[in-house]
Amino acid sequence: MSRFEVWAPAAARVRVEVAGAVHEMRPGADGWWVAEAEGGPGVRYGFLIDDDALVLPDPRSARQPDGVHGRSARHALDPAGWTDSGWTGRQLAGSVCYELHVGTFTPEGTFDAAVERLDHLVELGVTTVELMPVNAFNGVWNWGYDGVLWYAVHEPYGGPDGLQRFVNACHGRGLAVALDVVYNHLGPSGNYLPRFGPYLGAESNTWGQQLNLDGPGSDEVRRYIIDNALRWFDEFHIDALRLDAVHALVDHRAIGLLEELATETAALSARLGRPLSLIAESDLNDPRLITPCAAGGFGLHAQWNDDLHHAVHTAVSGERQGYYADFGSMRCLADTLRNGFFHAATYSSFRGRTHGRPLNTRLIPGSALMGYTCTHDQIGNRALGDRPSAYLTDGQLAIKAALILISPYTPMLFMGEEWGARTPFQYFTSHPEPKLAAAVAEGRRNEFADHGWPAADIPDPQAPATFHRSKLDWSEPGNPTHSRLLNCYRALLTLRRTEPSLADPRLDRLTAEYDENERWIIVHRNGIHLACNLSEHPVRLPVTGDPLLVWDPIQQTDSHTTVPAHSFALLSDPERAGITRPVAPAE
Repeated sequence: MSRFEVWAPAAARVRVEVAGAVHEMRPGADGWWVAEAEGGPGVRYGFLIDDDALVLPDPRSARQPDGVHGRSARHALDPAGWTDSGWTGRQLAGSVCYELHVGTFTPEGTFDAAVERLDHLVELGVTTVELMPVNAFNGVWNWGYDGVLWYAVHEPYGGPDGLQRFVNACHGRGLAVALDVVYNHLGPSGNYLPRFGPYLGAESNTWGQQLNLDGPGSDEVRRYIIDNALRWFDEFHIDALRLDAVHALVDHRAIGLLEELATETAALSARLGRPLSLIAESDLNDPRLITPCAAGGFGLHAQWNDDLHHAVHTAVSGERQGYYADFGSMRCLADTLRNGFFHAATYSSFRGRTHGRPLNTRLIPGSALMGYTCTHDQIGNRALGDRPSAYLTDGQLAIKAALILISPYTPMLFMGEEWGARTPFQYFTSHPEPKLAAAVAEGRRNEFADHGWPAADIPDPQAPATFHRSKLDWSEPGNPTHSRLLNCYRALLTLRRTEPSLADPRLDRLTAEYDENERWIIVHRNGIHLACNLSEHPVRLPVTGDPLLVWDPIQQTDSHTTVPAHSFALLSDPERAGITRPVAPAE
């Protein structure tokens, strides 16, 4: 006999259908219903609430073989599938992350196909693979943020067993695995949670109704979220979770969900004997997220830092539209590199108000902030999903890479950026419902039409071609057109790994000087100097040293280094103790 249980506090009657047979469930404590029935691994089952004849999937379903509208299946991972007993984990500080979307990372779009590309990441210098959401969503392809059954793994990727094989393969290569999870909203199709209980609150955001984190019945809703997070860590051996858009969580409790999750994650980490990390996505610029609980913070380990992205991107590209309006100066770039946030109790013209809070750089290390030149959002939320490689030179791409990879921040790459991939990463969906599909496509066109993009140019998210053109082209890395940039990324990551001074996460040890008119900046880190020329003509920079890595040939005098246009030079003080043998220039 197997035990079936479900939380349905408002129901007068609950039944469970197991392999076609219907069984009455008995009420238990705190709104839970339980029943015993014959049903081993793989058996299909679902719940009937009150007198409704619709069989609903289990909110905690471990597997959805027939999609999010189908019946759930009993499933447990095979313990024999794990060969990572020697894996002791990897803390986030000192890591190099790599964000990828399983469906577009390879032509096949599966976990098993992604395993075949892991050696490329190891050779590149990556230490942590971050997966975009893999929870069950309606349709075949999607970014993953429309999930509705958070405990199940998307079947076309390979389901839960495929994820197990992927994590196991990563650990076997010394790679940690981070998983993107979405606890701030549910997708528009297949969300049956309100049929069971008060999972949703009264407030809404652009994605729909908020989760009920502080109203009546919210204890179990919070438990639903926390148990899900702990399950990824424990059952799937995941090493870190990226928490999507935590600024969208509406939670007025004295002990917030994030603090509670951090406390339980720390307890599980102690039990498992390996580091477990929580990474927030937030646009609040609030350092309390990454301040330890003992110091009055929420105790998360890191957060994405869009300010750093914006400062680097605008300085190099010259773009100033939308939320880029306040960024782009050399002063902005220098201040953000030194202080973590640019908007820190300062006026944001895009928001029309003061934004952010200053970061205590003596309390919070740079490693607690993720730095990146692009992400799925910063590419995919452009009208055409075009990567920086579509409109910047390779030299400009190399400057962006150097500014991030030589910084004190925890770097993250987005799949394909290391070779300047020419394939776009566009917004794609595959909603089966015609009305929903049409609404999503129309909403996308209207969104960008407001920014001046012709509606006819906006890719249809529902078109299969939009998804397929977003897949990486793995013939590119071997092409001479891309190899020089790839070699540069490898050399930068080698230096980051081998130079002890570059492992120092203390922001107060970084200094910068710049010239606003000449468009250059020099970043100084413990005897290593990154000299970047962002202008269209050669410039003389007031720094010299032994070349560690240069993009184009440089010329040096006793007091200056001439750096070509759209190029950089990484220099080291000759007298610095323990100097590493210079790396050959990228070719």
